[in-house]
Amino acid sequence: MKSFALLFLVVICGMGVLGQELKPKKRSSDEEINFRTKTKDLCRISISGDQEMKLRIECKSQGMTYWCEFTGKPSVCRAFRNNPKIYWNQIAMELRKLPHACESTEVLKITMCQKAPTEALMKQIAAGMEPEDLANQDESVQKTSTSVRGEGKSSVIRKPPILSLTKPSQHGQGSENETEAMRLAREHCWESLHGFCSYIIGIFRG
Repeated sequence: MKSFALLFLVVICGMGVLGQELKPKKRSSDEEINFRTKTKDLCRISISGDQEMKLRIECKSQGMTYWCEFTGKPSVCRAFRNNPKIYWNQIAMELRKLPHACESTEVLKITMCQKAPTEALMKQIAAGMEPEDLANQDESVQKTSTSVRGEGKSSVIRKPPILSLTKPSQHGQGSENETEAMRLAREHCWESLHGFCSYIIGIFRG
């Protein structure tokens, strides 16, 4: 009876060890790896996902930022399940040997999972490059535009319409008298006396 119990314990322990071996070790979801390339580009690796994992590389080089993304299922590799941290560190070591972390890296191959199925390989799916401060410039322009629009709205003061009031002329009758006086002066006086005659006639026509 004791031998049977001992055998049962051995089987249970063996199954527990096998389960731990097949189960991938947990990795912090916010884990990142920083490294420099052969040409001293400052790079960062970020990892996400569970079964199908996504790896993103971002690098800064001489005022430019370039990036690339990879996907794969490294969990099908037994060595990865045993120690995923070593797997990612080996990838970073291989990238350090390159002058450009995203060029000539369509597939990330390391010695740790050479015999694993092809689906375990991390394959590049996207890549890009842009000026390092482009995003900051766009954000700054957007904030400035918003600020200017806000100031414009606050500084607008609507003025009441200005009504133009024109008083009727009070000299209409006088002007007619002056015109008539000048006409009579031209008809009955010498040219040199037109002004004097016009004045006298204007007084009498009053």
